[in-house]
Amino acid sequence: NVGKSTLLSVVSKARPKIANYHFTTLVPNLGVVYIGEGESFVAADIPGIIEGAAEGAGLGHAFLRHIERCRLLMHLVDVSGSEGRDPVADLEAINSELQNYSAELSKRPQIIVANKIDILPEGSDNAQRLRARAEELGLRYFEISAAAQLGVRELMFAVWEELKKLPPVAIYEPDIIEPAAEEEAA
Repeated sequence: NVGKSTLLSVVSKARPKIANYHFTTLVPNLGVVYIGEGESFVAADIPGIIEGAAEGAGLGHAFLRHIERCRLLMHLVDVSGSEGRDPVADLEAINSELQNYSAELSKRPQIIVANKIDILPEGSDNAQRLRARAEELGLRYFEISAAAQLGVRELMFAVWEELKKLPPVAIYEPDIIEPAAEEEAA
């Protein structure tokens, strides 16, 4: 419920289900983000990862397998505190699940995105703490409001610039083993 589907609907022509409750997104949604003439990328809205996903909790393995196809991970984190969640703890939980699932996946380039910045309560330090944690990790940090479309354009340009630098992801494809031909009985 952090705004992943809302962001995808704002930056592409995808129309994912958007609702104000947890686990609205049950399957990944894809959308093409057009930056300019001949410049576009596919963005994936992956269902939320819960604690224990790396061990298979919920649909964790299925969701994490989709992430393996992504060259760049954009962690969208709700900094509004509207649900009493700690955005830094949420970021740490997601990265912990990535690490537990695959050391290689946890090393993918990441961008941290503080969403719902427009409804951040006065006196809240959530955005500052998340920014500080992103800096500690050496990650780029953006503040946006997907719903109000604040900062979204700048974020998409930054994502495009990062993607242009990254090589394609090597996807594991198992070798197909042909069944041995049965010998004809003579």
